[in-house]
Amino acid sequence: MSLALFTIYCVEQTSTFDAKIVLFLELAYLKNLLFLLNRTKNADMSMEEYQAIVIGGGPGGYVTAIRLGQLGVKTLLIEKDLLGGECLNRGCIPSKILITGVNRYWLAKNAEWIEKDKLSINWQKLQARREKVLRRLRLGVKYLLEGNGVKVINGEAKLTSDKVVSVRLEDGTEKKFKAENIVIATGGEHASIPTIPIDGKRIITSSQALELPEIPKRLLIVGGGVSGLEIGTVYAKLGTKVTIIELMEQLLPGVEKDLVEVVQKKLKRLGVEIHTRSKVVESKIMNSSVKALVESENGSSFEVEADYAMVAVGKKATTENLGLEDVGIKLGKRGFVEVNEKLETNVSGIYAIGDVTGPPFLAHRASYHGITVAENITGKEVKVDETGMPSAIFTDPEIAFAGLTASEAEGKGIKVKVGKFVFSALGRAVLEGETDGFIKVIADSSTGHVIGCQMVGAHVSELISEAVVAIRNKLTIEQFAKSIRPHPTFSEAITEAAEAALWKPLHMLARS
Repeated sequence: MSLALFTIYCVEQTSTFDAKIVLFLELAYLKNLLFLLNRTKNADMSMEEYQAIVIGGGPGGYVTAIRLGQLGVKTLLIEKDLLGGECLNRGCIPSKILITGVNRYWLAKNAEWIEKDKLSINWQKLQARREKVLRRLRLGVKYLLEGNGVKVINGEAKLTSDKVVSVRLEDGTEKKFKAENIVIATGGEHASIPTIPIDGKRIITSSQALELPEIPKRLLIVGGGVSGLEIGTVYAKLGTKVTIIELMEQLLPGVEKDLVEVVQKKLKRLGVEIHTRSKVVESKIMNSSVKALVESENGSSFEVEADYAMVAVGKKATTENLGLEDVGIKLGKRGFVEVNEKLETNVSGIYAIGDVTGPPFLAHRASYHGITVAENITGKEVKVDETGMPSAIFTDPEIAFAGLTASEAEGKGIKVKVGKFVFSALGRAVLEGETDGFIKVIADSSTGHVIGCQMVGAHVSELISEAVVAIRNKLTIEQFAKSIRPHPTFSEAITEAAEAALWKPLHMLARS
């Protein structure tokens, strides 16, 4: 019997008019309830289900998804913009394309044996190469995801429960997806300051500074951190008048001062004007420039006018409109997602990785987090261990470091041995004309283990990996020194620094 016939039968069996009305309303309510339950059932049937959903396709997110696919986990990756995220499209990779291209031009321009009458840089062709390389790498990421069985969709994701993600697709429609495990890999975004607000035209981010259609004559950089120094160096080598404003007492706050001093001397030789302990207190956009009022710690002030002002004062977590608070995910004081040692949030089944969890903001850290989470989702009990996490800064010369500094170790009550070797005593550095810099190796004097390494000089972004292997595998300083390295290479400086920590380097006079 249908619900309609059943309703008529029940109404006819009642004795009074009032009873008939009440029964009719109750049965109508039941009908609507059954309709809603049926619609919900159909909606659930249409909702795609996965074992894992990854939100964000940067170096953390896409690596997580690839590894999950390799482990046989049915995975969905949601990216609102371009695969590869900030690092591939607007940060790590494009900046290094420009740095590499400009460095080649700079080396040729300053080589005594090269005739430079017609030597020039074609900025448009270099920018075109940047776009070509980025397209190729994005296709590579897409190929790897698809090859490992990961479904990729473009859209803006929002958590509607601890198991459901709603996605606004590119055509404006919404679709829901369900999974037992959700990974938040949305990264970070550029922070701004009210005294010089980013408008994307004259006051720009570091990402936008990589895409300028012309080489500016004047560039103001607010923030003497990694992005500020890397991009500032590029434009200074192209003849731009670069001015750097840094609030703290030194450039690259948090990096050992003796490393920074080597880079700062090179910046000054390039004509870069540096103001530390200073801040922008007011700014004004002109027709074709921006003017900023800068105040020093001592109260004095001065104006800087430039074609562009690049604001690079740090990052904040990309969590807006993600629905984290709605599902009860706990955020820290600065808005970063709080996680435990397995990268789990306080909500069961939801993980967070990379920049969205806070500093240090490193692409390789995000990738490491992604691999860790993928293994935990498949049942392993893996805890994050960031011991020896390396950092590389692509200034001129480069800076790289991993593990503890001597002062950090001593602050922990560790008695240390320190070995140092300068590049001016290194054959390969001399023949390449790259004699600025040094390598320091830090060892625990009680165990002999290598616990830290700091470098500044040519190619140190590559050399630091040796130190990472030593630190994470608890190699002794003697084992580090006795590893045979080819000649003539920059890696020989590691042998010499390790020998200096043990006793004396071979190719540099050292005090007894």
